[in-house]
Amino acid sequence: MAYRETTRIKERKAAQQLALLRAAEALVREHGFAGLTIQALATRAGVGVGTVYRYYRAKDVLAAEVFRLATEREVAAVSAAIECEGTVAARLCVAVEVFARRAMQAPQLAWALIAEPADPAVDAVRLTYRQAYADVFEVFIEDAVLSQALPEQNAKVVAAALVGAMAEALVGPLAGTLVANRPDEHVIEQLQQFCVRAIGAVVEVGPIRGANDE
Repeated sequence: MAYRETTRIKERKAAQQLALLRAAEALVREHGFAGLTIQALATRAGVGVGTVYRYYRAKDVLAAEVFRLATEREVAAVSAAIECEGTVAARLCVAVEVFARRAMQAPQLAWALIAEPADPAVDAVRLTYRQAYADVFEVFIEDAVLSQALPEQNAKVVAAALVGAMAEALVGPLAGTLVANRPDEHVIEQLQQFCVRAIGAVVEVGPIRGANDE
């Protein structure tokens, strides 16, 4: 008779895997992917190396899973932000601010997700989630064009360009934040203005409400 896992065993394994992932992300938040090793994870999680290998056959598999879960959370935050009430320019500014501010509040993790040299498995996932960000902006732009709030444009190309610009614009500031331990607020404002102009939105008179405004 074939062995079948009980519900309790499955739950215990799922809990162990989740604990390992949380410990792995904590390491990446502190040291980037360079600091994520099987031995370091075993020590952080308080388990043996063999336990880690039971769930992740190699570091690149583990790193890719950490990247996937962390980026899913970030994409979801930007997607929710852009659904706020307001003009096209205001909604885009909120989304840009959420993207940038979350990155600056966890600079080591953001650096790891955006620019840190990593295993090919991580690079492959990185491309997938850049596209996930682009999909959010593509839908936003398409809807705005249909409602005549934006001029005609190739939403796919413009969305990809926005994501590339946002990521590239934060590389330097993130490195500075890691050193100075404080975010550069000026970067967020400049990035908002750039993105609004890039999609051809009407620039509003006065400050545009951001994600942290009352």
